[in-house]
Amino acid sequence: MAELQQLWVQEVVDAMVKSLERENIRKMQGLMFWCSTSCCDDNQASMQQVHQCIECCHAPLVQAQALVINELEKFQDHLARCTMHCNDKAKDSIDAGSKELQAKQQLDSCVARCVDDHMHSSRL
Repeated sequence: MAELQQLWVQEVVDAMVKSLERENIRKMQGLMFWCSTSCCDDNQASMQQVHQCIECCHAPLVQAQALVINELEKFQDHLARCTMHCNDKAKDSIDAGSKELQAKQQLDSCVARCVDDHMHSSRL
């Protein structure tokens, strides 16, 4: 069950990233290249000015990509910590005398709650 949840989360995150790339990042890339081209069209600008202009054109895309990466890392970290907590609870349950099947069901249920909580509360 936990493996199925993990696959489902991966599929949802992959679909979200693809959608974000297609609908937002590509537009930003197009604007970045258009802006960079216009920097090169200025025949009066020095090489340094053109370089600075191009860097300014790239800045919004770099910031957007950094934001996406940061949010994905936070999401994965939260989910991993929650899952580790579930593993600890299952191990404690076995140590306290619970049957392995019961502990596995408890683990699956806990991981499912982690996934649900983090999918609904994240900004992804």
